[in-house]
Amino acid sequence: MTSKQRAYLKGLAMTMDPILQLGKSSVTPENTKSVAEALEARELIKIHVLQNCADDPKVLAQMLAERTHSEVVQVIGKKIVLYKQGKEDKRKITLP
Repeated sequence: MTSKQRAYLKGLAMTMDPILQLGKSSVTPENTKSVAEALEARELIKIHVLQNCADDPKVLAQMLAERTHSEVVQVIGKKIVLYKQGKEDKRKITLP
């Protein structure tokens, strides 16, 4: 992903609300499945890491990206933004 594409996705994510939350149980198989399903439906998602989660959000972002075959767009504080390009026929976001 180029820096121009990443900047475009950051701009789109700025207005989004988080659709998933990670709590004290951190990343579970159920959370990973939810993230994968959300990426299939939306391509770009924002995740909120709750205060009671002891893990580092950057580590969680990398872990989720590896498990869902997506890319980390950004991690700011306790917010994670992930992107996974959709299939040709179902693509919602066109990168510059």
